[in-house]
Amino acid sequence: MASVKIGNLAPAFSLKNQNGESVNLKDFKGSKNVVLYFYPRAKTPGCTVQACGIRDTKKAFDKLDTVVLGVSPDSVAKLKKFEENPKKEESPLNFTLLSDEDHSIADKYGAWGPKKFMGKEYDGILRSTFIIGKDGRLKHIMAKVNTKTHHDDVLALIEELGLAE
Repeated sequence: MASVKIGNLAPAFSLKNQNGESVNLKDFKGSKNVVLYFYPRAKTPGCTVQACGIRDTKKAFDKLDTVVLGVSPDSVAKLKKFEENPKKEESPLNFTLLSDEDHSIADKYGAWGPKKFMGKEYDGILRSTFIIGKDGRLKHIMAKVNTKTHHDDVLALIEELGLAE
């Protein structure tokens, strides 16, 4: 991961959500913990599994005074389609997706960098999660994410870190 460190203030951001509205990190300071997770691309298998896990456990996040924000380099329009129909047989997503098309926020968090797929190297989103406390400080960085258990892993960390109070 880049220059972000646990205990430091989380890098500020203002991004458009799936409805074209601005979402700022500072809006949550003092009232909500923030789970900021970076994922490569909407409507891909791994990203859909990860998003649906969060959707299905939203009430547990709410009980822990935690908001989940998913960030990808997708356009607002693509995020809206992902929200409405993650998979044909699935319910819509019920949390905020943010568009970081120029990957400037991913850069700030160290979530953009070299990747390899089928022998080709390219730059892209490094799937990672940042847990930010109500005080605006980074409490935990997950550099390795299992898309199938991400939601449970993050919920356990929030409780372990004592952020539920």
